[in-house]
Amino acid sequence: MVHIRATAKVLRSLPLSKSTDAPPDSALGDWYANRLVIDRIPVLLLISSASLLPILLRARGVRSLPEILPAIVRARLHRLGIPAALIEAEVAAMDPVHVAKTRDRSVLGVLVDFGRMLPHYLPHDWNEGDFVDAEAKLQTTPFFCSRRAREVVFPDRDTRALLESR
Repeated sequence: MVHIRATAKVLRSLPLSKSTDAPPDSALGDWYANRLVIDRIPVLLLISSASLLPILLRARGVRSLPEILPAIVRARLHRLGIPAALIEAEVAAMDPVHVAKTRDRSVLGVLVDFGRMLPHYLPHDWNEGDFVDAEAKLQTTPFFCSRRAREVVFPDRDTRALLESR
């Protein structure tokens, strides 16, 4: 079980689930979602609450996000080069997907930071194909740098470590 922790912008299109607030079963935790508008085009930015791994997609069919989230995460982990067995274990742990409000302010801060960085990582005449390069740039961004060295989060490195330790 996993939650999509949606901001108010996303919750306008995605109704809340009637679910318990149980902790997620997946290694990457809940997925935070925000809707951004870049060059007048709506984009969804998703990040893992545990590793801060970003996922970018066009904001089409937001209502179907709970059904398609496992496939989106599978494709993203494949692009990251994660072994297939670890990907399938993570996707299996994501069933079912519930929708809930955000609750971790530090993850929301990362979501805002990624949203501010994103326009600078896309070319002037961008399209959806450019999301892969933008995700690759965002995934190497360190967070919580004022903490001890072992507490600094690098989304690409920490995603791999979380999945391998599960």
